Amino acid sequence: MKKYIKIILSCGVLSASSSLMTSCEKYLDKEEQSILSAEDAFKNFNNFQGYTEELYHCIVNFSNNYYTNSFNWGEDEITSTAGNYHFVHKIDQGNFWGWQSQHDGWASGWMEQPDFTTEMNDNRTNKDLWNAAWYGLRKVSIGLENMDLMTEATQEERNLIKGQLLFFRGWFHHRLMEYFGGLPYIDHVLPSDEPLTLPRLSYHECADLAAADFKEAANLLPINWDETNPGKRTLGKNGLRINKIMALAYLGKNYLWAGSPLMNYSVAGSRTYNAEYCQKAAEAFGEMLSLIENGQANYALVPFDKYYLNFYTMKENWALPGSTEAIFRGPYKAANDTHYGTSKQYIPSLVSDGDALKFLPTANYVNYYGMKNGLPIDDMTKADPESGYDPQYPWKDRDPRFYNDILFDGVKVVNGTITETDMDKDLRRYAQLYTDGTYRNIQNGSQTGYVLRKFIPLTANKYDRDYDWGTNLHIYVPYMRLADVYLMYAEAALMGYNSISGKAPNYSKTAVDAVNIIRERAGVDNVNNKFLGSTEAFLGELRRERAVELAFEGHRFNDLRRWLLITEQPYTIKTAVEFDRGGENNIDDPSQNRILNLRERVLVERKFSNKHYWLPLKVDDVNMYPEFGQNPGW
Repeated sequence: MKKYIKIILSCGVLSASSSLMTSCEKYLDKEEQSILSAEDAFKNFNNFQGYTEELYHCIVNFSNNYYTNSFNWGEDEITSTAGNYHFVHKIDQGNFWGWQSQHDGWASGWMEQPDFTTEMNDNRTNKDLWNAAWYGLRKVSIGLENMDLMTEATQEERNLIKGQLLFFRGWFHHRLMEYFGGLPYIDHVLPSDEPLTLPRLSYHECADLAAADFKEAANLLPINWDETNPGKRTLGKNGLRINKIMALAYLGKNYLWAGSPLMNYSVAGSRTYNAEYCQKAAEAFGEMLSLIENGQANYALVPFDKYYLNFYTMKENWALPGSTEAIFRGPYKAANDTHYGTSKQYIPSLVSDGDALKFLPTANYVNYYGMKNGLPIDDMTKADPESGYDPQYPWKDRDPRFYNDILFDGVKVVNGTITETDMDKDLRRYAQLYTDGTYRNIQNGSQTGYVLRKFIPLTANKYDRDYDWGTNLHIYVPYMRLADVYLMYAEAALMGYNSISGKAPNYSKTAVDAVNIIRERAGVDNVNNKFLGSTEAFLGELRRERAVELAFEGHRFNDLRRWLLITEQPYTIKTAVEFDRGGENNIDDPSQNRILNLRERVLVERKFSNKHYWLPLKVDDVNMYPEFGQNPGW
C-alpha cells in the first residue's frame, strides 16, 4: 500500500500508447507525443473503456500465480516436504506475517509480490492482491471523478463505465476486508499534497459502503453485454466483463460476510450471525438466482459429467475454464504455464514431471465427503450406522464428488506406455497409496494417503503427454461459481430467518431446497430428515456440503475464520490415513477393495489464538499515520 500510495498520488495523466496503464514511473518515460489530456482520454466510450480495462488485470489469478500455487489454507491441504516456502506452511506455524513478500523468501505468494505490474507479460508472478487492490482503487477514483468528461457518449455507454468502476471499488475493498477487516474506504482521489488521515472503519461500515457500490453497479450494468450496443462491437468476447449478475453475487457475499459470526463479533461483540445482514444477503442472491432460473441470464450449473469444465479444459475445447457456471474470474494468460506448474503440483513425482513439491488433501478433510445416500461419516473408522459406511471398504458408495476430486488407493493413473524397468509397471500405473506404497513419499509424493485430482485430468502425467502437453490443458480456478451462490444463499436464508424453510421474499426456494439443488447435480441424496429438526442441525450439514462442493477452491480458510472456527478442534488438525490392503487390487473398480488396519495419524496441529482471525497489516503501512492501526495481537 505504501509504495502504491506514493505512486498513485503523483499520477494523474494517461498514455495513448496503450489502453492499459502500468505505473507512473513507466508512464513518465514515454515520449511527449504519446500523452493525452484527460479531456481526450475520457471523452468517449472507447477511450474510457480502454482506461477501465486495466482493472481486469488487477484480478489476481491465484491458481496460477507461481510455479506451484498455494491457495488452500484451512485444514484442507498440506504439502509434501520438498519445500516450506508457501504461505500454507507459515499458517501452520501460526506465522500469518507470511503473506507479505518480505517474509516469503521465494516471493511465491499471490497476496503480495515485490514487482507488481498490471502488464500481461511473460512473468506470471507479478500480480498480487495487496498492490493490485490499492492501485485499482486509485484508478477507480480517478475514473469516477472524470465521468463528467465523457461528453461523446450515450447514456448506455456512461452506465457501463460507471457500473464497472463501482463494482471494482466494492470488490477491491471486499477482498481486502476478507483478510484484514475494516479499512479506510477509498471513495475519492487522495490528494498528493496533504497528509493521510483516513481512519480504519469497522467491518460493517465498510460493508455498507461496498454494498452501496455493488447495488448501484447492479442497477447500471446489463445482464449480458452482448445485448448492448457497445458490447456488440466485441460480440462473443464479453464473458469476463462485469455484469449485473456479478454485482448481485458480490452484493450478496458482501452482506453474508458482514453477517457472519467473526464480523458480527468484531463490531457488536456477538459470536452469532447478524440476521439483518443475512436477510439482505438472501435477497441479493434471490434476485440473482431468479434471473438465472427464469432464463434471463446465461448461467447454469454444469452437468456433473462435465464438472471438470469448471476448472480445466482440454485441447478439444480451447475455451477458458468455467463454462456456464463461473460467475467471476479474471484474465487468463498462458496454458503452458498452468500445464508445467499447476498440473504437476498434484501427481506424485513417481509418475509426473515438474516440481517435487506436491499439494495434498488431508485425510481429515476427505472425511467430509460422505456417502452417496447423503449421510456423513464421522471419521475413517466409524460413521452413522444408517450411512452404510464400512471401514473395511472405505471407498465404497461414497459421494460421487469423492471420486471426482480425490485419487485414492488402486485407481488407474497412467494409460500410456511406461518405459521404466526398475520396478513393476503396475506400481506406477495404479495409485499405490496404502502405507509404504510407491505413491507414498513424504518429499515428492503423498504423505496423507490421498492425491488431489479435482483440477487436473489424470493424464497430466509424464507418460500420457499427448493428452495434455503445452497449450492443450487450461487450468483456472474461478473466484465464484454458481454452486457457491446457491450455498451462500442457503446459509443467508437459514440464518437470516432462523428457519430451515427460510427463503428470500424475492425467490421461491428455501435454504434446504438450495442445498438439495447442488446435491442432486452431483447424484447425492437430499439432506436427510435427521438434519431438518433445527436451524443448528441443518447449519452443520450445510457447512459440510460447502466443504465438499467447494473443496480446495480457496474458500475454506476464510470460511473457518468467518465462522469463528479456525481456532477450534477438530479444525486445527491435519491428518494422514494409514492402512494395509486386504487383497489384490481390483483394477476394474478399486472402490471395492478391502482395507485392513485403517487408522488416522496426526501430521500437524495448529496452535492458534484469537489474533489469527485477521491477518496482520504491513508494518510500514500502519506506521504511515496513526489512524491506520494494526490488527489486534499483531
